[in-house]
Amino acid sequence: MSVRDIFTDRQAPIYIIAEIGVNHNGDMDLALKSVDEAVRCGASAVKFQTFRSDKLVSKHAPKAQYQIQNTMSSNSQLEMLKQLELSFEDFTNMQKYCAGKGIDFLSTPFDEESADFLHSISIDAFKIGSGDMNNIPFLKQINRYGLPVLLSTGMAELDEIRAPLAALENCGVALLHCTSDYPAPLQDVNLAAMDTLKRTYGRATGYSDHTDGIEIAIAAAAIGAKIIEKHFTLDRSLPGPDHAASLEPDQFTAMVKAIRNVEMAKGDGIKRCMPSEKATRAVARKSLIIARNLSAGHVLTGEDIAVKRPGTGIEPGFYEKLIGRKLMRDMERDELIRWEDLM
Repeated sequence: MSVRDIFTDRQAPIYIIAEIGVNHNGDMDLALKSVDEAVRCGASAVKFQTFRSDKLVSKHAPKAQYQIQNTMSSNSQLEMLKQLELSFEDFTNMQKYCAGKGIDFLSTPFDEESADFLHSISIDAFKIGSGDMNNIPFLKQINRYGLPVLLSTGMAELDEIRAPLAALENCGVALLHCTSDYPAPLQDVNLAAMDTLKRTYGRATGYSDHTDGIEIAIAAAAIGAKIIEKHFTLDRSLPGPDHAASLEPDQFTAMVKAIRNVEMAKGDGIKRCMPSEKATRAVARKSLIIARNLSAGHVLTGEDIAVKRPGTGIEPGFYEKLIGRKLMRDMERDELIRWEDLM
């Protein structure tokens, strides 16, 4: 499937994004190995982060608390990001590599130059992180490209989402509910807000998951997420700001399998007897049967009719219609009554 299917096909499978982000640690070989593993895990897409460090943060910008904790370093955010930066040429090669592997390539731009670059290599869609949700000049630049946008809404009040949607008026926009903490505490996840986004703004909705483990992403899939994004790493113990809050391949594989199973189990919403139930239906339901031995011509009374299994005869709801009818033939106790047995 393609990311564009989210916007055009209501029956499209859930789009599962392996957020490699900066978990390549600035190493192209590690990035390519991560792509290989994401393919093996069954991800629909891999997503990276494209930025020029000196255009993203000032030299005075502090690191987030989780970044300090996970990197165990006192260097600045700018110094940290410089170590995680890949070149535009690297991303061009990455996109080609992903195409060869049959997985979608996505990346989040964090500055105008990076957005222009991603557009120049014909990226299928833009992912905009929660930190740029209120960056209206930047979103207006994205709007000029007219490509689909996956917009994360972490840290946002409901009404704050109107402005970015207006700025992206030429783009199909899917809204991703998100809690911008790493890891996100369960009491702050608020999965029900995903439905609020859908009802309020009428857009395809999904969930960008920062919780530990896989169960919350699976729950999001169960309640209607069309997109699931989850951080992905080859090894949670690697140095770097995001590895510790990411899934390793075995966990990611388990998540994908569970999401696909949930997706299958959700079905189409039409209540009906399913193929696997038909044999049980015949055994477990009940029918109208003869309660005692009777002769042909006997006029049926209530005492002549019982309700017992199996369910392959006349349904019990027709009980009153049988009262007063005559038998066409002799019948024995426990025989199913058929319409053709009656005058």
